[in-house]
Amino acid sequence: MITEDIVDLSRLQFAITALYHYLFVPLTLGLSFMLAIMESVYVMTGKQIYKDMTKFWGKLFGINFALGVTTGLTMEFEFGTNWAYYSHYVGDVFGAPLAIEGLMAFFLESTFVGLFFFGWERLSKVKHLMVTWLVALGSNLSALWILVANGWMQNPVGSEFNYETMRMEMTSFAEVFLNPVAQVKFVHTVSAGYVTAAMFVLGISAYYLLKGRDLAFARRSFAIASAFGLASILSVILLGDESGYELGDVQKTKLAAIEAEWHTEEAPAAFTLFGMPNNETMETDYAVKIPYVMGIIATRSLDEEVTGIRDLIVEHEARIRRGIYAYEVLQKLRNGEVTDELEAEFDRVKVDLGYGLLLKKYTQNVVDATEEQIQAAARDTIPSVGPMFWAFRIMVASGFWMLLVFALAFYFTAKRTAFTKRWLLKAALFSIPAPWIANEMGWFVAEYGRQPWAIGEILPTFVAPSVLTRADLLGSLAAFIVLYTLLAIVEIYLMVRFSRIGPSSLQTGRYHHEQDEQSASEPAKA
Repeated sequence: MITEDIVDLSRLQFAITALYHYLFVPLTLGLSFMLAIMESVYVMTGKQIYKDMTKFWGKLFGINFALGVTTGLTMEFEFGTNWAYYSHYVGDVFGAPLAIEGLMAFFLESTFVGLFFFGWERLSKVKHLMVTWLVALGSNLSALWILVANGWMQNPVGSEFNYETMRMEMTSFAEVFLNPVAQVKFVHTVSAGYVTAAMFVLGISAYYLLKGRDLAFARRSFAIASAFGLASILSVILLGDESGYELGDVQKTKLAAIEAEWHTEEAPAAFTLFGMPNNETMETDYAVKIPYVMGIIATRSLDEEVTGIRDLIVEHEARIRRGIYAYEVLQKLRNGEVTDELEAEFDRVKVDLGYGLLLKKYTQNVVDATEEQIQAAARDTIPSVGPMFWAFRIMVASGFWMLLVFALAFYFTAKRTAFTKRWLLKAALFSIPAPWIANEMGWFVAEYGRQPWAIGEILPTFVAPSVLTRADLLGSLAAFIVLYTLLAIVEIYLMVRFSRIGPSSLQTGRYHHEQDEQSASEPAKA
């Protein structure tokens, strides 16, 4: 029997692997697209400076890409090593988009990234530009298929359970691909990657401007980043609103936890701006609320309720009881008592089978679960509210701070005065960590908020891991932490080193300190 500490250690290991990997993903997504934009300007205008911008920022992209691949490969193997029953139960569905990602996107990206770096003198301008756009396309297609797989974990459409094989089987690839949760997650995540790259370029360009060096290069990079970043952060905020609507439709528990919505309020529900969620009393102390906002975000109306946590627990308890019956019918079918009537009955009740499996945490014999076990399983369907509540608000606060920085940078760049405002340049420089904070918090909300499910309402996390020992998990966990920390240090060191060297690392002789000082008084030309 898999014990709770084995489950927790397996979850911790996968979480650490994913969070480390996601340090690299957003910058790869966004910077690949910005490189394509910069090189497009170079091809259209013929100005050498835009080629140099593409090559310099491309060097930082290459460092990040290499380490992202290194950390990402481990996650693929962990599904088999640490989550064997998960792989058995849903591999037929979950594996399909991941296989397509490898064949369609990752190979495309990996093949052309080499041509990007080594093809400058071997390919024509237009051909090299096509290579750069294919790298950007491959990066974004990779995100698409991974998020199709992740979206299915959140909202498992286009599939059904087969009692004969004891596996989930795909019934409609189109439904899996067009899953509304997956599509919203894709555009939201990719836009967040664009924001990350824009803030990265904006901050480093601001550093050069503050130091009074590489001014022509920094001004153009700053201008492109401010415009691209403003468009991207507005997209993130608007698409975040759409994510809230999808949560209100298919993930009501996650939405209620994010908002510490303990009670079903009279429509339209208020948005809790600030408060101290109390899991013991199921109340939010010192709550500061904004009327109507939550109802509009979650339901797009003023007359629909947002179900509270207390009522969701009651609903889930009823589904657990129906799940017990579904489990009992499944046992009869597995024991050979197969009739048309029994199969039809199982088809009717199997939608609640996953809720019955929640009792596996407390008893091996689901059909004999006690009242206390049923009630405990119902409470388990609600993730811990405090971490969800605060992680979401940290993410939102980071997003609005970046909106302010990008808006000011764009406004003053348009007025050609941004480069003389040291307070703005310092704000841009010190905002470089903000998109990473927002991204990590966003993924925490998405994945922690899905608990207790590995696959939403289908497969509880508790029954999904491999049968491993504490020693296995602790040893591999320690190894991953050491290795990934070293990789993160290498990434930061290389990024800082080449950023400090700046475009002079291109060895073109075009960006000397004296030349920059001479041109400091010239108006910026974007």
